[in-house]
Amino acid sequence: MKYKRVLLKLSGEALMGNKGFGIDNDRLALYANEIKAIYEAGVQIGIVIGGGNIFRGIQAEEGGMERTQGDYMGMLATMINSMALQASLEKMNMQTRLLSAIEMKEISEPYIRRRAVRHLEKGRIVIFGAGTGNPYFTTDTAASLRAVEIDAEVILKGTRVDGIYSSDPEKDPTAVRYNKLSFQDVFDKGLSVMDMTAFTLCNENKLPIIVFNMNTPGNLMKVIQGEEVGTIVETA
Repeated sequence: MKYKRVLLKLSGEALMGNKGFGIDNDRLALYANEIKAIYEAGVQIGIVIGGGNIFRGIQAEEGGMERTQGDYMGMLATMINSMALQASLEKMNMQTRLLSAIEMKEISEPYIRRRAVRHLEKGRIVIFGAGTGNPYFTTDTAASLRAVEIDAEVILKGTRVDGIYSSDPEKDPTAVRYNKLSFQDVFDKGLSVMDMTAFTLCNENKLPIIVFNMNTPGNLMKVIQGEEVGTIVETA
């Protein structure tokens, strides 16, 4: 395996599958199967999942609600998704721990860096819920922050497209896919990989990002084995 400790970032929207809202159990099972393959190979796995399939803070702001309140609601949405993923993983006999940036002692452990690392060392999958615990920060930023804190070797951003393109491939049939980019390339070309806070954090800590299609069976294992799947962004 090329990577021994990874941070897997999943979007909340990915859990919708073909639904317009909520969680698709078939999609959840697909992800659990993909994760199980690398878990059984001995890879240490941290996971951050968004909450966009349930609620986004920016939705609240557009509706006239205070952004801070909306962002906290979004953090709770990530906990719902995290618990759903945890249940799916444990159903397949994987050991997991859910750590929350906001204390919810009845359903999760509080996030403590040393505790998270210890769980990883013991072979448990660690799911990081509630973002950073602060408003105005996305789950992309939470993924970057947790990856740096746990000394992950790479961030694996599982999406529904097979890499980074020159433009949106779902809208532009002439879009060109990149196999490899430097952080500076992404800045110069104005490409959208993560929000700027998350991306800058990865750049400053020389933490590579691999964007790949999580919906294709076997892709996650191929990435872990070092095959050229998706697009890698790394220091030049």
